[in-house]
Amino acid sequence: MTKKQKIFSGLGAVAALGIIYFIYEHFMYVTTDNAQVEAHSVLIASKVGGYIKEVHISEGMKVKKDDILFEIDDRDYQNTLRQIKGELSSLEAQKKDLDRNAKRLSELYSKGVVSQQQFDASSTAFAGARAKYEAISAQVAQAELNLENTKVRAPSDGYIAKRSVEVGQLAAPGVPMVGFVDSGERWVTANFKETEIEGVQPGKAVDISIDAFSGKNFKGEVESVSSATGATFTLLPPDNATGNFTKVVQRVPVKIKILNVSPEEVNVLKAGLSAYVKVHKH
Repeated sequence: MTKKQKIFSGLGAVAALGIIYFIYEHFMYVTTDNAQVEAHSVLIASKVGGYIKEVHISEGMKVKKDDILFEIDDRDYQNTLRQIKGELSSLEAQKKDLDRNAKRLSELYSKGVVSQQQFDASSTAFAGARAKYEAISAQVAQAELNLENTKVRAPSDGYIAKRSVEVGQLAAPGVPMVGFVDSGERWVTANFKETEIEGVQPGKAVDISIDAFSGKNFKGEVESVSSATGATFTLLPPDNATGNFTKVVQRVPVKIKILNVSPEEVNVLKAGLSAYVKVHKH
């Protein structure tokens, strides 16, 4: 065999091995780089309005559940609570007096000393006072809750991803002030083509690599496959009945649980990081 023939034979063997490897990978695995790390994250807003008087956090800071993130000036809420409590004390005295009077008239009515009209009037007055007392009690409970809500707390252990709150700023109910990421579970959402989703089922093993950490691989497991494609719940989902149909390969979101993640690894697995996943089909 000549040297030239040996070279072509070697190239043919390499090509054959490449084809075999490609076929093996195609039937044994499905991969995608359209994936990212996910975490339980939330934009925290205050439930009550007012001027910010203290801020206890900074971006990247780790916090524990119920740690105070920031505080709203609570003087207005304290004054409201004192006012309503004063009304409640007055009503409580009236209610007790009407209760005693109703019981006394009930005894006299049973003996025929007072009329039906007097007895009914006493019972009605007591019932009205009791209803008003319960209504003011509810207002007191709400005022106490509003006062407590001037201290905005962390919903769980986690990290401050974004801070948009400063001392002196006017907080409005429902307006996001803090971006918060939970320090617990991490998972990967991978978007597979609809032509590749066959064989991707819950329980299948997954190899995960994160772009931000070269040489570091994680083990995972398919937790769930979405019941709808990613385009289904977009703001303007495609309408294929318009007559201008162009077939587009759809993507199906797959949730992949990251296994055996240490607390230190959770800290470095930032929400939104790009990932490459390889699902074992068999």
